[in-house]
Parts: sequence; C-alpha cells; structure tokens
Amino acid sequence: MASQQAIVSGIAGRYAVALFDLAADGKVLDSVESDLIRLVALSTESEEFSTLVESPIIARSEQVKAVAAVTKAAELNALTGKFLGVLAVNGRLNALVSIAGAFATLLSDHRGEVTADVVSSTELSDNQLGDLKSQLKKAVGRDVAIEASVDATLIGGLVVKVGSRMVDTSIKTKLDNLAIAMKGVQ
Repeated sequence: MASQQAIVSGIAGRYAVALFDLAADGKVLDSVESDLIRLVALSTESEEFSTLVESPIIARSEQVKAVAAVTKAAELNALTGKFLGVLAVNGRLNALVSIAGAFATLLSDHRGEVTADVVSSTELSDNQLGDLKSQLKKAVGRDVAIEASVDATLIGGLVVKVGSRMVDTSIKTKLDNLAIAMKGVQ
C-alpha cells in the first residue's frame, strides 16, 4: 500500500487507493475500471450527468438519489455504485474524473505497465496505437498503457510523455523552433 500512496496523492488519490484496495479484495478490478471509463465518458458526453457531478448547488441527498439511478441504469458493478454513493454523501462527486485517473494509475502499476500520454494532431487508428504501444514497450522495457488525446494545433506528429521523459515530434514545435532560430539570424 505504501507504493500505491507514492504513486497518487491528494483527495483523489486517497479515494482511488480505497477503491483499488476494495476492488482488488473483491477481484473486480477490471469491472470497476470499465465502470470508471464509462462514467468519465458520461461526464463529458452528458450535460445532465456533468451538472450532477460538478454542481455545488445540487443537494447531496439529490445527488445520492441520482447516483443510485445512474448506477442502476448503467448496470454498474455493485462496488462502483456504492463508491459513487459514498462520493455523493461526502460531497466529492466533483473529484470523480481525478479519482478515475488515479485509479487508472494504480491499476497500471499493479499490472506492471507504464502509462504514456500521447497527443496527436488527429485521432490514431487502432493499428497506429498498437504499433506505438509495441515501440514504446521496446523503449521502456515494460508494458505501456496509452492515454491518447487529440490536439489539432500540433499540425502533425506526436508528443509522447512517459514518466519524466517527453519526445515532441510535432510539426508545430518544429515550426516554433525554426521561427526562434530565424529570429537569432536577423
């Protein structure tokens, strides 16, 4: 448990460690992971759910009722549902996304994976992600879980961050560096 606390911190980290320990004991890590992924997606796709999670003016009792309804409708694992209820009662639903991120970090560590944050100018295909994953595994010597996101301002290329190491092959950075170099010439 000490290594888990070193990986994550703050309120989100404490809740994530508690959820991780309960899920590990109940042998439902994969199910809880899947539920959290769905809930994070729901928080970005559903205005109603986002309001429920983020709004400080919704009474905790209403949040508890709404969370119970979401748990049932989404057919979430019983542990995930109870956990959401605890977050609602404690007024911590607004930390759900951070808790899910911390949980993913703990799960990756448990699986012996390293997490790589990958930003690309367009969405990467499954084949591209697979190729990138195998290249990163060769580079770091461990399995790699990829957290992919899109930033169209990169124009092309990738920005890959694994731990404290970052590789930026984006066209935007190359153009920025070229502009800086040309200013020095004048």
